[in-house]
Amino acid sequence: MKDNVLKKEFKEKDVQRLRNLVTKKYGEKISTSVGFTNNIHEVYVEGDIWEIDGKKWTIKDGIKQNVTKLDKARETINFPLFCPACKKKMKPHLDKKWFQLNQHCFDCQIDFETHLKTSGQWQTYQKKVNNEGLEGVLKDFEDWINEEIQNQDNQSFITEAGDVEKWVGSNKNVLLKQKEDTINFLQSLKKD
Repeated sequence: MKDNVLKKEFKEKDVQRLRNLVTKKYGEKISTSVGFTNNIHEVYVEGDIWEIDGKKWTIKDGIKQNVTKLDKARETINFPLFCPACKKKMKPHLDKKWFQLNQHCFDCQIDFETHLKTSGQWQTYQKKVNNEGLEGVLKDFEDWINEEIQNQDNQSFITEAGDVEKWVGSNKNVLLKQKEDTINFLQSLKKD
């Protein structure tokens, strides 16, 4: 019969490091060393932010980490274990979409919408969400059509076979009229 016994011996510094992590004494030393350096060593504590050679550093949960420009983006993408609003365990199959949109779980969204319906603010909320979505579509459309109108000067196109074709028929006036009609249609979809 095989023994399932851990055969590795832990050194005193390993045990002390674990004790420090459990008791949240992240900056405590576990050993002493002797050496020479001509730099003056600064002591940093949890939450400090400092810069060395153009890089920003911090200490988070007892670990020295590099601070990057993408940290805020990473925080919005990362899916937490617990809802920041209600502190309940997150369910990835339900909560991932709602967390990315509203920074809370599906249950919190249901509670929020139920509160809006009971307080009579549901219609206003629906109009606001609908109009914000249409504003995004409208802005994207305007950017795209303006780029197409600017590129209209180039009347020749290269096909997949490498042939140059000259297309005639569409002009800026037609595109401007279609742009105006589409914008008016999108504006008419907004709820007042």
